[in-house]
Amino acid sequence: MDFINLKTQYHTLKPEIDQAIKTVLASGQFILGQEVVQFEKEIAQYLNTKYAIGVASGTDALLLSLMALGIKQDDEVITTPFSFIASANIISRIGATPVFVDINPQNFNLDLEQVKIKITKKTKAIIPVHLFGQMADIAAIMTLAKKYNLAVIEDACQAIGAEGASLRVPPHPATFIKSAGCGGRSNLVKKAGTFGNCGCFSFFPTKNLGAYGDGGLVTTNQKGLAEKIRILRAHGAKKQYLHRVLGFNSRLDEIQAAILNVKLKNLDLWNQQRIAHAHYYSQHLQNIKQLIVPPAISDLSHIFHQYTIRAQKRNQLKQFLEKNKIPTMIYYPIALHLQPMFKYLNYRRNDFPQAEKASREVLSLPIYPELTQKDQDFIIKKIKQFYGLR
Repeated sequence: MDFINLKTQYHTLKPEIDQAIKTVLASGQFILGQEVVQFEKEIAQYLNTKYAIGVASGTDALLLSLMALGIKQDDEVITTPFSFIASANIISRIGATPVFVDINPQNFNLDLEQVKIKITKKTKAIIPVHLFGQMADIAAIMTLAKKYNLAVIEDACQAIGAEGASLRVPPHPATFIKSAGCGGRSNLVKKAGTFGNCGCFSFFPTKNLGAYGDGGLVTTNQKGLAEKIRILRAHGAKKQYLHRVLGFNSRLDEIQAAILNVKLKNLDLWNQQRIAHAHYYSQHLQNIKQLIVPPAISDLSHIFHQYTIRAQKRNQLKQFLEKNKIPTMIYYPIALHLQPMFKYLNYRRNDFPQAEKASREVLSLPIYPELTQKDQDFIIKKIKQFYGLR
């Protein structure tokens, strides 16, 4: 059994992907060619955003967004201590200060009430992370950001295709327009990465939409920001050999774009399959008192990049499953404020108790579109066996 099986997905799409790669090789155009142009256009349409700029990685997407928004040395940026390191290290990389805020234990995302407490005159932006594919309370975050004139950079690297309402409460019924074929969801529903000033995505191979190498994307509805990011990704030049700002070499390459063009049309189906697998897990695990399963959902606010439980005796459970050839992962065993690289921030243990508690309890089970019910049944059986249940 695999934690994630990328080979099966490749073989399902092999003729199309192989042909797409051959087309790029035959063209001789490997950087910022037609495949990138096509992908940027189609992903912008899928996400319903005005601009989409392909970059080299999700990390670069976050970094370039901060730079394009003018975040600089001594500015403060609020984010979560329970995430992949890139969510915070890019803040330090540009000389700004990461200001950590504890998480909501129910969904692992930023605790909005604590965000309010951490805003100061130096605060210039918030980076909410839609962790594991579960959207943060982004509408409320946007309301707060507007009140204090803060930029919002959505880290949607794990949440491509997830959806949330653009208002915290439904509007007057007269303005609540249903979208055809969307199960009654309103036209106020938007996708992760399209609420803030910028949205950032990763196409690391294991993501819900994965390339066969590194890749990333920045989305925005602001023309000026889009133009700045295009310049920053190309050594700070709008015109060749005329470099107006300090930039980077951060471009989504043609082969990765070609692969993503093939895969994109399957994304919604794959997300629905992940959701179905997650519901099956929860249905059979929710009555185990030693576990907490992800909150039940009936929409697309969680597209289950990971299916992450909280478990008593987590480490022993992981070892037991591994002995039964069931791979699992722990994301993230050390909260970011306790990482050696952030020692200079002078945070201490117990500063963010919910994030630290999560790091001791979380365990991610195998979940990917091609996962079989037989494998899920075996995983469920062994978890119950560990806790002495039938």
